[in-house]
Amino acid sequence: MLAEGGVRWEADWDRVLMLHWSVPPAALQKWVPFDLDLREGKAWVSAVAFTLRGMRLAGRWTLPFTQHAFLNLRAYVKVGGESGIYFLREWVPLLPSIPLARPLYGLPFSCGRLSFRHYPECGVLAGEVSAQRARLVYEAAAPDEFDVCAAGSISEFLMERYTAFTDWRGWKRRFHVWHPPWRQSVVDAWVGDASLLGLTGAWAQNAHFEGAHYSPGLPMVWMGLPRAV
Repeated sequence: MLAEGGVRWEADWDRVLMLHWSVPPAALQKWVPFDLDLREGKAWVSAVAFTLRGMRLAGRWTLPFTQHAFLNLRAYVKVGGESGIYFLREWVPLLPSIPLARPLYGLPFSCGRLSFRHYPECGVLAGEVSAQRARLVYEAAAPDEFDVCAAGSISEFLMERYTAFTDWRGWKRRFHVWHPPWRQSVVDAWVGDASLLGLTGAWAQNAHFEGAHYSPGLPMVWMGLPRAV
């Protein structure tokens, strides 16, 4: 499937760990400019830690500085009946793309120090992200067998999202993402410090850690152009 207008960005998402928190809807809604998509009466937020590799335009050329650690913090929303995600914040190393991310896509990029040790084959699955004297520190058990998400499951709700909504200076946009279904495994995880979440709002004081998924990643993810909501 081609992105809107036949133009797309492509990249690989490698060794992906998703950490999930539930939040009372009233605590989160004021920090999200779209209606929340609830599950079991709860709002949800996920931190997605992975390595981005080989960002390229429609398979033509690879941009420089596009192999690096990446952490996005996303809430789950529904706009006009369409389920998607809203990025509360995205942390990357110091990159030339940071000043361009908001005007181009509305993406809330911030600079952080990221260290991922996603080597479950060696018995190591851990990481740390720090910014503004706040941190996210986590460890997880090695994954078991990988499989696609069961239809109607909480795993499907949290992982299989193909639309992102953004808001920059009141300019609300959305863009679509295409990739094969996630091959994933539920993993036991421990969060030692989650103060990084508090940089995006007081909602974090009411967040309850629920669990995690690990995936070996996706060899090609397509991202379409942003369109006005």
